[in-house]
Amino acid sequence: MLHLFLEKGPWFRAKSHGIGAGLPMKWQGWVMLAAHVAAMGGLALLLQDRPLVLIPLIILVAVLPFPLYAARTEGGWRWQWGVSNDRDMPKRRR
Repeated sequence: MLHLFLEKGPWFRAKSHGIGAGLPMKWQGWVMLAAHVAAMGGLALLLQDRPLVLIPLIILVAVLPFPLYAARTEGGWRWQWGVSNDRDMPKRRR
């Protein structure tokens, strides 16, 4: 079963605007997203009476999988303007 998680290819679609990963497009992405949300929710429930410990751990658990999300997003993480080609991209001010 582990070999299915190691197969090559993107698990997430690129966002059409902005930077980051969009919705999952394969079951591996859905499993990763569900595990990420479950880890943050479980940590919040477990440490709800200790906010000084909870806040840094939630931030750590939230940010820790970002490199894996970026590696498994089609086209990687880069700024998306929501246009189909560079000709339509807005001009930048200098």
